[in-house]
Amino acid sequence: MPIFRPKIVDTLKGYTRAQLYKDVIAGIIVGVVALPLAIAFAIASGVSPEKGIFTAVVAGFIISALGGSRVQIGGPTGAFIVVVYGIVQQYGISGLIIATFIAGILLIVMGLTRLGNVIKFIPYPLIVGFTSGIAVIIFSSQVKDFLGLKMGSVPADFIGKWLAFGQHFASVNLYALAIGVFTLLTVALWPKITHKIPGSLIAILVTTLVVSVFHLPVQTIGSRFGSIASSLPSPVVPKVTLQVLQQMIRPAFTIAMLGSIESLLSAVVADGMTGGNHRSNTELVAQGIANICSSIFGGIPATGAIARTATNIKNGGRTPVAGMVHALTLLVIMLFVGKWAVLIPMPTLAGILVIVAWNMSEIDSFRFVLKGSKSDATVLLATFLLTVFIDLTVAIEIGMILAAFLFMRKIMQTSSVMQTGIPADDGADNIAMPALPEGVDVFEINGPLFFGAAYKFRDTMKMIENPAKVLIIRMDNVPVIDATGLRILKDVHREVSKKGSKLILSEISSEQVTAELQKARLLFLIGKANVTPTFDEALERAHDILGG
Repeated sequence: MPIFRPKIVDTLKGYTRAQLYKDVIAGIIVGVVALPLAIAFAIASGVSPEKGIFTAVVAGFIISALGGSRVQIGGPTGAFIVVVYGIVQQYGISGLIIATFIAGILLIVMGLTRLGNVIKFIPYPLIVGFTSGIAVIIFSSQVKDFLGLKMGSVPADFIGKWLAFGQHFASVNLYALAIGVFTLLTVALWPKITHKIPGSLIAILVTTLVVSVFHLPVQTIGSRFGSIASSLPSPVVPKVTLQVLQQMIRPAFTIAMLGSIESLLSAVVADGMTGGNHRSNTELVAQGIANICSSIFGGIPATGAIARTATNIKNGGRTPVAGMVHALTLLVIMLFVGKWAVLIPMPTLAGILVIVAWNMSEIDSFRFVLKGSKSDATVLLATFLLTVFIDLTVAIEIGMILAAFLFMRKIMQTSSVMQTGIPADDGADNIAMPALPEGVDVFEINGPLFFGAAYKFRDTMKMIENPAKVLIIRMDNVPVIDATGLRILKDVHREVSKKGSKLILSEISSEQVTAELQKARLLFLIGKANVTPTFDEALERAHDILGG
């Protein structure tokens, strides 16, 4: 199977008119659902509302047309709000465009080097931790508009935000609060009436009409941002110099990592709903191309959107055509209806994003991991707290390092080195094996002999002041060995040889261990006769050495 093979190549074979009808209907519904989200995500990210629509149109079309999933819907998502807002605050819109462009290149490289399969194994506690942290930040970022607080710019840090909210709480706009609460209730309860029309759209239509007719004193998109563009801008390729690359590579890497994790999670969820099987590396390449094109058209980062993908599936979408129709639907809305979007009240968008934050919070998953092992709970809490109080980039970096160290600690705990005799079988029909001959010591290694566990072996060997004439090391339960393990085996062989003893390696069953020993020339160093496939042969070799 080639690295890059879009699903559309396969799904269009035998494509029927009936499926086209289902895909078109699903695409139109998802396009309508995506409109308020694209605007809300853009505003929450600190950019103008049309940039969210640009992203959903351009990136959404490409992700569907070139992606490795049949039903993936791409566009701006809540997960990126924290990252995009931070980049805009520090580097401005131009910095965001460059970071998105570089992130697109990184995603393509990740796909072409087949890293899609590796990203699937990002620790679950880490994903839950930063996703829940992002949910808390999104909620915090909407308090001002939800309550209609009369205050200046909101502080960037989490504690500063809530201190500022407390200081200005007396300025609550009851009209804004009522609109926000109405939006929450509508979005939450409307699905009980029908799934055909999204609750967010109903909330937008009703609140926009009420605010416009009764001239309620609440902020709208128009009063804050002015007019919204009704066409795509001319494409402009950002200039990436070496100096700019050095400055933007870290935020670009964060976008790429978050985009890859989010898109592949969405694809896995979609597979579970449809019984399909996505192509992860193709999906990453498509995500990369989509983000490059989004940046060229002035958009923001894009990835697979789980909620919109699920909506697509539930409404009958089964091929990439549905996702392409979703993007075209948004384009038509932008061209012909976009100018009316300026009338949408800001508390309405805040209410929609509060629901998004609640859905992202994964409270049940958070509790589940928290009640699990201490190491998983540690990774979860560290990632969550770092996301909320420090920075998402730092949270992912430290979370990954912490998860890796705790995993190695678990592996070290499962690895053991023990001095043994010849075990006697307990079966009634078996005869116990004889004891070890005088002058032979046997050690058994259980578990990986890697840089964490290898030192257990070294410390055990150091405890032997006067080794026996023959030292047998049983390695039947050693699945892997790394450079540190090889080095320590060399050191043991050298120390044993200095004291006039012989080292025998017995029962090496792992092909990886055998290959590494050969590469390191350890088998040659120890001697072919002193490396035996069975323990009985190791004992025979020990008898020969002792007899010699």
